[in-house]
Amino acid sequence: MSDLLYYKGLHKVRAVTKSEGYWVVEALEDFDDFVDSEKVAVKTGERRIVTPGELHSKKTLAPPVPEHVYERRLEKKVKRMVEEYESKNGQTTA
Repeated sequence: MSDLLYYKGLHKVRAVTKSEGYWVVEALEDFDDFVDSEKVAVKTGERRIVTPGELHSKKTLAPPVPEHVYERRLEKKVKRMVEEYESKNGQTTA
C-alpha cells in the first residue's frame, strides 16, 4: 500500500496501513506539526497515526475563513454613523 497523500493538505505523506478509524502514514518530507498545543518536528520517514479526515489526495490550502455578514453590516453602520455625526458638527477627520 503506497498511496501518496497530503497531510492537512500541505505535507506529502505515504499511507502505510489503513483501518476503519485511523491510518498509519509515513512522512515523505520534514514538517512541523502540533500535538496537544505543542510544536513537534516530524522528520522524513517518521510514521504517524492520523485520522482519514486529515488526509487529502491533492495539495490544497484551506479556504479563507469568511467574514461574518453581521460584522460587515455593523462596520458599514458605524461608518455611516460617523459620517452623519461629522456632517452635523462640521468636523472632518484627517
